[in-house]
Amino acid sequence: MPEKKKQLQSVLTAFWDTSAIVPLCCFQKTSSKARQIARTYGKQVVWWTTPIEAISALNRLMREGHISSQESAQSYARLEYLRDRWSEIQPTDLLREQAERLLRMHKLRAADALQLAAALTWCSNSPRKHAFIAADIILLEAAQIEGFSVLELS
Repeated sequence: MPEKKKQLQSVLTAFWDTSAIVPLCCFQKTSSKARQIARTYGKQVVWWTTPIEAISALNRLMREGHISSQESAQSYARLEYLRDRWSEIQPTDLLREQAERLLRMHKLRAADALQLAAALTWCSNSPRKHAFIAADIILLEAAQIEGFSVLELS
């Protein structure tokens, strides 16, 4: 009997905003799409504050009754699993200057400007052919204007 060949799907690298990470950790309406995108873009690059933002979001979801304490514990375990595997962009003076420029150019909040500046740092300010994944429409619009290929979760 001939051996069956396993098809290996190409795993690509992309920048993941926190709004795209949280649906991978707990069930949300965008979780299915996030998991689908993660099958292709499984090598995640994130900004240094992503763990903090994700923990904040998970705590808020539990406080507001959207997830139970058991689901919260599972969500934290998933976050730790992802965190052990992703690459994190660290803060620098150049990244801060980039975020300041982005705030002047786009209708972004400070945290989103830092996310986009981190993505630009990751790709050495050459976003063409690099993917940016998020659920935030305003952030995605700015990322697209900056030259990223964007994947929307919402």
